[in-house]
Amino acid sequence: QIQLMESGGGTVQAGGSLRLSCAHPGGADHEIYMAWIRQAPGKEQAGVAAFEWDGTTHYADSVKGRFTISQDRAKNILYLQMDSLKPEDTATYYCAADQDPIPWAVVSATGGGYNYWGQGTQVTVSS
Repeated sequence: QIQLMESGGGTVQAGGSLRLSCAHPGGADHEIYMAWIRQAPGKEQAGVAAFEWDGTTHYADSVKGRFTISQDRAKNILYLQMDSLKPEDTATYYCAADQDPIPWAVVSATGGGYNYWGQGTQVTVSS
């Protein structure tokens, strides 16, 4: 069982920044594949960014150049730095993880495939 705990959501004006954090067990015996998934009101969930065990990263086209996913392996924390936020970034953001790799094409399109999920953190961007 992998437990995830997110923090860092909030309300910000358009153009502002937020950093989301996701604490996870980590550990040398876990190859954990992780991602940030979001669900906006009235919309399906979709992948925002993913981080693979070898350090490979993936981003949704809508956030490329604005969001950065990173991992602090010493602290076992996954981050999502969100800059130049737009009102359309308003959503509940979830940290997700799995011990098997999930194809980015699946993650970006559906946000699904991961077995472990955090409780979600709300991000609201006002215009």
